[in-house]
Amino acid sequence: MALAERYWETKTLDEMNTEEWEALCDGCAKCCLNKFIDDDEEQGPTSVLKADEQVQYTNIGCRYLNSHKCECTEYSQRSVLVPDCIQLTKANLKDIFFMPTSCAYRRLHEGRGLPSWHPLLNNGKKSLMHKKQMSVRNKTICETQVDMDNFEDFIVRWPLNDLD
Repeated sequence: MALAERYWETKTLDEMNTEEWEALCDGCAKCCLNKFIDDDEEQGPTSVLKADEQVQYTNIGCRYLNSHKCECTEYSQRSVLVPDCIQLTKANLKDIFFMPTSCAYRRLHEGRGLPSWHPLLNNGKKSLMHKKQMSVRNKTICETQVDMDNFEDFIVRWPLNDLD
């Protein structure tokens, strides 16, 4: 079925069908970066971000990330192969603090609309997104090549960039 033109402007995220929901993903692959919360207490995944905490992004990509194509090589099995990989759904949308501010789901959830570089506004093409440096393309190192005890050496700010 063809997607209705600019459907994201007339439907809420809750009203979208599976095809519309999946099409919102811009394919930047920032969600595939290893992230952590700078705290001294907890280890492992969390579903809560406390007021005094901030998500820190690294340029360390998941072992299944193809950083040139900005795609998961094991997309259909990702949550089995990587138990910490979070599949964004309508049910967990309210807890998307771990997603970058440029994420289409987060932008729509916050009432900000899609950015001009989003593939849905560019005939399905990712080229403007890459040109504007809004994806992970060729900016990552694979987690299998990093001593994760030194992950703090790989903290980066570019995943927080957000344009219009």
